[in-house]
Amino acid sequence: MKLYVFPIAPSPTRVRLYLAEKRAAGGRPELSELQVDLRSGEQKAPAHLARNPLGRLPVLELPDGSFLTESLAIIEYLEERWPEPPLIGRTPEQRARVRELERIAEHAVLGPIARIVHATRSPLGLPPSPELARAGRAALPEGLARLDGVLADGRPFLAGERATIADCTLAAAFQFARFGEVEGPAGYTQLERWDERYRARPAARSVLAA
Repeated sequence: MKLYVFPIAPSPTRVRLYLAEKRAAGGRPELSELQVDLRSGEQKAPAHLARNPLGRLPVLELPDGSFLTESLAIIEYLEERWPEPPLIGRTPEQRARVRELERIAEHAVLGPIARIVHATRSPLGLPPSPELARAGRAALPEGLARLDGVLADGRPFLAGERATIADCTLAAAFQFARFGEVEGPAGYTQLERWDERYRARPAARSVLAA
């Protein structure tokens, strides 16, 4: 299998973090990574549009030659194909909690950060939009406060004692914020501590240093 990615982009980053965490915990997903350069417009080339007509990343090429084109679907597919060790949880309750936190991290943190970055310093060359940037900045504190509260009980990771896909999505969001020179967890004590700890993990360093 082949995973098509670009290091700056947050959606590919969370899939790459998931793979790094899976391997660090002893899993052995078998696939190679190939880069599609978003900055040069390679995603608009016919070869990539054949993989994803929307021209987005990541894309996972399956053994039968078909493609998955959404990051969460890719992660879920890989998790089902290589279930051990689990990064979503073992029980229905654990999986539900992890998915809930992952959705909060994406929609309430990554989403606003992405809007701010693309409205102010877009790596895709999108035009500046003060209105979109203001909307993103207005929405971001709610998500940060929500996850800061989750961590207030002292847990090391969003869902408890082990890293999960929720941590991968949040780390990808903060990485994109750093790239775009956008406010991240600053001022949210628990999130600042989580960010520092998570980025120090070997699995995270192998991806976020890129």
